[in-house]
Formats: sequence, structure tokens, C-alpha cells
Amino acid sequence: MRKPIFLLLLICAGAGASRAQTVNEYEAELAQGQAAATPKGATFSALGSWRGVFHTSPGVEVPFNFEVRTGRDGATELFFRNAGESFEGGRIRQTADSLFVSLDQFDNELAFRIKDGALSGVLRRQDKTGQPLAVTAEKGPGYRFKETGTPPARDLSGTYDITFTSANGKEERSVGIFRQQGARLTATFLHITGDSRYLEGVVEGDSFRLSSFIGSGPSFYTGSFTPDGRLTGEIIGVRGNQNFTGVPNAQAALPDPYKLTYLREGFTSFDFSFPDIDGNKVSLQDAKYRDKVVIVTIEGTWCPNCVDETTFLAPWYIANRSRGIEVISIQYERQTDSAFVRKVLTRMRDRYDIRYDQVVGGIADKQVVAASLPSLNTFLAFPTTIFIDRKGRVAKIHTGFSGPATGKYYQDFIKEFNEEVDALANK
Repeated sequence: MRKPIFLLLLICAGAGASRAQTVNEYEAELAQGQAAATPKGATFSALGSWRGVFHTSPGVEVPFNFEVRTGRDGATELFFRNAGESFEGGRIRQTADSLFVSLDQFDNELAFRIKDGALSGVLRRQDKTGQPLAVTAEKGPGYRFKETGTPPARDLSGTYDITFTSANGKEERSVGIFRQQGARLTATFLHITGDSRYLEGVVEGDSFRLSSFIGSGPSFYTGSFTPDGRLTGEIIGVRGNQNFTGVPNAQAALPDPYKLTYLREGFTSFDFSFPDIDGNKVSLQDAKYRDKVVIVTIEGTWCPNCVDETTFLAPWYIANRSRGIEVISIQYERQTDSAFVRKVLTRMRDRYDIRYDQVVGGIADKQVVAASLPSLNTFLAFPTTIFIDRKGRVAKIHTGFSGPATGKYYQDFIKEFNEEVDALANK
């Protein structure tokens, strides 16, 4: 998955007193109800295009765009817009003075107070735990970042070798994919764990800004470049910042994702026994999976890269299961109590029409995954996909997932995925 600094942004602490005070004020207003905020007799419609801004720390604003429209069943729904993608956020509930958006995919919620046609409130978990994040929104503006009118110093389009450096000095290789049209910039960063999905922003002079939000946590990148295209930048997050550098390279690539995770010495097969949401134990030794090609994916409902894989895998399974192919997803979630697991897995199952088995592996922690699946040499990424032949032998293991935002890298994965399954199915 993409770097955790973004996936967990809304569960943050230590962002500064002024920010905490603002969040507390928003929370208090929402709790008390501010009927006077909307003048008597006035009407408010959320339908239309909006520009939102997260106030992550003093002086730092992370913009995002969304649209509110009437869904197919007549309900009012919010859709996040990032670099051409329209991502379904959730249904809207409106009262006289407040507006609530249930971001069920990530078990979060946007809670707004309505005042003078604008919105102010917080992004928070649905169970109200963790530290909320202040957010405001205004209707109408079609832009994301406010532009100064300074023309771009160059076109950044292309691929880059990127190096991210953490606060402790640890370096991580990545591939940056930039596409620029005029001052508009879209991008994504590929890591061995997955990609940063759809980033959108602007180039002005010799600097650029990028952001994204689909309901988990906001992403914000800022940087500058030299005349020859060398990049220097920073990820700005509530949990801390991270620097990166980059150089243009048309052949930029990551290590082979099929060689990072493998079976430990002494193991010849992969197996598990985990409960489904009804408590029934599921294992690869069950009759349902014998003599079948089986795809096992290790994921979590909270993980954006896992959402991308599920978006591909759910319809793929429906089209291919008659060939003697099965899929199982092992879920590692933020909580493991039965009510929470049933809620989040059922939501995902209904949203993506998942018809393969889902089982619960444990809490969403890489060390927990590694301990619960001892036949694997390591665990690096949500999702990780395991290909198993008809005799129960592991054929390949793919670490991470390059989603549709990565373009050619995504198409290459789909091609390799189908070729591998075809080879196993035809044996």
C-alpha cells in the first residue's frame, strides 16, 4: 500500500494548539447544533461542485475537490475527484444546520456545519475515536490549488527515479510518474508496497504542488525542480514530513515484485485456517479448493491499494470462476471484534459485489500478518497476492499492487496476472 503517513493522517496528534482549538470548536458546534447558522426560511442544497481544504497544521492547507449529485437510487451522494478519477465517497445526510458524509469504505465520516452556504467541520472516524482533522469547503470553485499565474519553467512529464528519506535517514526507492498539461500536473509514486494513487496539482515557475483525498487521509506533496528536471520535494503530513529527491529516467523501475515475498525454506505449500464473518473456519484444505487454481490476497478494507485490487479482482472472479478458479481474501483490519469486522467486510462485499470468500486474519499490522502466516519469509505490503496451482503448490507471490493511476504499470500487471492464471488453469 502507499506510505502509511497518509493512510493514517486523520488519527493524528501533536499538530499544534491552534489547530486543536479549531477542531474542538467545530466538534462543539456540531454537537450542540447551530440552528441560527442557517437563516430561517433559507434553503441549502449540497448538489454541485465543491472545493475542500484540510487544515492539517498552522499555515498548511491541503485542498481537494468533490462533487455532490443524486445517485441512481435517488440518494444524495458525494464523489471525490482526483486527476480524472471520480471515487464514490458515500451518502449524505443533511439536517437543518449540518451535513454528514458517511465514508463507509474507510469507516470515516465528514461532519460539517452549514453556514452562509459554506461548510466547516471535521474528518473523523465513525466511532469518534482518534483525533479529528479540521476541514472547510466552499461551493463552486473548480480549481484545486490557487494559482498565481506564473507559467511553468518546464514540462515535468515523464518517469523519475525517486528516493524518499525518512526522519531517521532510511532511504526508499520509488518511481515517479508525472503528466503535465500546461500548468496542470497529475502524478503518482510507485513503491514496492503499492502506489500513491491519483495525485493532482499545479506547476508554477520551478515549483509544484500535488494533493489527493478519497476518504482515508489526505496526501500532500510539494517540491521544486532544476532546469534539467531534477526534483527536490517534501511530503507534508500531520505525523511528520518526509523529503524526496528525483532524477528523470525513462527506464525507472522497482525490484521485481515476484521476488520479494516467498516461502521459507522447509515449506512446500501455503495454508491457513481463519474464520469468516460467521465464525466458520476456512482453509485451503477444504473440499471447495481442492484441485482448483486459487488466488489468495492479503488485504484490508482500510487500504486504498487493496480497494484498487478488489475493483479488478471482484468482476474478474465472476468471469473466471467457472474455469476451476477460486479466490480467498485474508483480511487484516483496524479492529477484530465480530461486530466491526462484519460491518466493514459486508460493506466492501456489497459495494464491489465480492462473491469469493473473505476470512479474518487479525489486526492490521505487518508483524501480525507475518506471525499468522509463518510459511512466508516476510510480509511487506497490503495487498500481497499468492498464486496456487491445482496441487496446492505456490507458483508465484506478488508483493504490492500498481493500480490504474500507474497506467502502463497497471496494464502490465493485469497482463501478467492473466498469463499466470491461464498457465496454471491449463496444467
